[in-house]
Amino acid sequence: MPRRSTRTDKTIYQISREKAGLTREAAGLEMEFISDDRIENIESGRSQPQPEDILEMARVYRDPLLCNAYCSTQCSIGRKYVPQLTEKELSQITLEVLEAVNALYQERERLVSIAVDGRVSDSEMEDFIRIRDQLRKLAASSNTLQLWMERSMGEEDVPGDD
Repeated sequence: MPRRSTRTDKTIYQISREKAGLTREAAGLEMEFISDDRIENIESGRSQPQPEDILEMARVYRDPLLCNAYCSTQCSIGRKYVPQLTEKELSQITLEVLEAVNALYQERERLVSIAVDGRVSDSEMEDFIRIRDQLRKLAASSNTLQLWMERSMGEEDVPGDD
């Protein structure tokens, strides 16, 4: 019988594998090109995972949040452009999406008045930044919802991912 890890400083990769109910050996057997030794090295921090490793782990562990965690924290481009998402309940995600949509709906006339001349003047900049921030909130909550769906339904079952 495999022994249980007693580490207290587990990486997201180990936590995700354990949530999937897999030992390193079992995960290595399900993965096309990652051995259980490589999994151990990634989980312990002795090796840095490559994007292909993360995609394979996310597939086998059924955890698309791994991709976001990698891109938002380890990829130099992602750290700048990809917001880090956290796992949330569907009800909380739904409320966040609706809150962001409502906030943007209230800003629609202001956005039109800013955009009508094709430029953002100094006097419009504060409002434009506020609207940009609302759009970022909507994007983050919508991405969180998509990840929730992928995890719940299985990545291959999410429509529109062609």
